[in-house]
Amino acid sequence: MDIVLHILDELILDRAYAAALPLSAVLPKAAANITSSAIPAPAPSLWTSVVGSLPHPPPSDAAESALKLAALPSHLPPWLMEWASPALTASAWPRDYIPRQLLSLTLVTLIGIHILYFLFAAVSYYFIFDHDMMKHPKFLKNQVKLEIQCALRAFPGMTLLTLPWFLGEVRGYSRLYENVDEYGWTYLFFSIPFFLVFTDYLVYWIHRILHHPLLYKHLHKPHHKWLIPTPFASHAFHPVDGYAQSLPYHIFIFLFPLHRWVYLGLFVAVNFWSIFIHDSDMITGNTFINIINGPAHHTLHHLYFTCNYGQYFTWADRWGGSYKHPSAEFDPMNDIKLVESVARKHKEE
Repeated sequence: MDIVLHILDELILDRAYAAALPLSAVLPKAAANITSSAIPAPAPSLWTSVVGSLPHPPPSDAAESALKLAALPSHLPPWLMEWASPALTASAWPRDYIPRQLLSLTLVTLIGIHILYFLFAAVSYYFIFDHDMMKHPKFLKNQVKLEIQCALRAFPGMTLLTLPWFLGEVRGYSRLYENVDEYGWTYLFFSIPFFLVFTDYLVYWIHRILHHPLLYKHLHKPHHKWLIPTPFASHAFHPVDGYAQSLPYHIFIFLFPLHRWVYLGLFVAVNFWSIFIHDSDMITGNTFINIINGPAHHTLHHLYFTCNYGQYFTWADRWGGSYKHPSAEFDPMNDIKLVESVARKHKEE
């Protein structure tokens, strides 16, 4: 998240915060005397008073000096104005100010999760999901609409719960690193499967605990409303449920070193995988079906509830005694064919 926030600060947010929360509103007396045409006029008096009443860190000495220089009646040399302008056009909320970081992270997370959800889910729904599954007797009326509505209700709560982790990350408390040489290429490549195995095992147990009767009916049951899920069901759950299952991905970077760009790539990949395994696909017999916990395994989880809790691999389910191997006999398409066969017989009669 720190990479995303840095890029957005450079492209958009620095200018947005400077326009909405200008430094001149924090130093109104000096700003009121600005005579240089190179410096923007102070914000309107009403907005200045509003911004000035908001909490803000003390302006830097450089900013105060720049404002005083800009207030001088004499013409300032270009080199001096070049030095003063960045301080004067900055925001009263600098990048490292916690309220700004919290606000930025909230907006970035909300917008980002909506983009990832609708982009990946739409691609999976229109190009991978078998729409014949919607004929299943357990497929709900208006289910896709209900799945989307459930996901949209969950996003704000999940965002608020996740904020402390993202804040700790951007403030440098995680073990994310930038320079590959710090740990070497061998560790960088090792960290990818390490991340997947670590998070998969923790997600397995969190997911399984959420199936305990004391928690299931309050937290996880909404997600199992979708017995024949579509890709839009991937994020259609109680916000605490979604947050709990995301914890391993945040915990990892506070325990183990991980390259920033690798983490960003894995974070996007995790969201894609979560959507991909909800396409109700029951294709069996592929080479990796005994190792990879794919759509067929997760389809069985939605149908039978107490099996295949893993996220990427099958090993945790095998060790935990909850593995159910996908086979053609469990394919929900069999139920669809049976219903259609019965309907044809009734029609013929």
